[in-house]
Amino acid sequence: MAEPEEDTSAAESTLETANYIDELTGLSEPKGELTFASSNTILTMPDPKMHPMGQAIGVFLLFVCLLGFLNGIDYASPDSGLVRPDEFVYRLSLTAPDESATFQGVVYDHENQPLENVTVYVSWHGDGIWNSTQIQTDTDGSYVFERLNPGLTRVDIIVKRDGHLDVYANRVLLSPPALIEPTGFTTIDFRVPSAEDFATQPCSNGADECEIRNIDMTPTQMEHPLMDPGASSIYISIGFAFMGLALIATGFTLWAMKNGSIVVLRTAAGLSFFGMGHYYTACCFGILAFILTFAVPRRYIPMEEKSSLSEEL
Repeated sequence: MAEPEEDTSAAESTLETANYIDELTGLSEPKGELTFASSNTILTMPDPKMHPMGQAIGVFLLFVCLLGFLNGIDYASPDSGLVRPDEFVYRLSLTAPDESATFQGVVYDHENQPLENVTVYVSWHGDGIWNSTQIQTDTDGSYVFERLNPGLTRVDIIVKRDGHLDVYANRVLLSPPALIEPTGFTTIDFRVPSAEDFATQPCSNGADECEIRNIDMTPTQMEHPLMDPGASSIYISIGFAFMGLALIATGFTLWAMKNGSIVVLRTAAGLSFFGMGHYYTACCFGILAFILTFAVPRRYIPMEEKSSLSEEL
């Protein structure tokens, strides 16, 4: 008869222990039977393959990179192409500050000997009038003009010899300031033709002999004036920079199309923007591609297909 009492006391002890644990945890033991339920939820993971829209943007970016590369080839070929160094420098000079150009060089004769006390006469058109300034060459034939306006100018080299004034005229493009420099430098050396060459030129008044003899090179320099060789080399360097950016953007595009990364594809679009292209086509298309990358939807695949997808990759 004592066994039921022992069972009752054991049950009460277990109940007290359970209540004590519930007070510590704040949780109560379930009163009924435990049941489990399942749903149709499937675990997913991002699809490593790029969405077809992203693939299409990648193909478009390859075309943009090609435009940027062709633009670089054009810049790196100063003697041909749609844009020439003188045209590039002239466009920059239109927005350059006034009196921001320095013009210097050396005047030689036809035997490459420096000419002393030769007049270098510079004239340019501005504000509806012709402006001019002049200077005499030093003993070494050098000359320096400061605070000139960048752009197109006419340079006359005037040599007094044998009772004549020989005028050697050229069309010159003065370089504007580059990058952070406050002044643009143009260095051009002139070689004046011999007195015999000037003697063969007809006089302006039709006479047999004339005091002022001219050799005017400006008609042949209307499309491509004389300019600083350094400006041309900078122009070529810009061309190689454009080609480099186009190649880097192409690499990023191919990488993105292979790995399905929208971030890498967006980076390629940003790089292609700086490729410029003729008439800024690459800039416009690069911006368009960059914006379109934000519209590419993300795809997800079930986790159970992960193994099969890994085998395919």
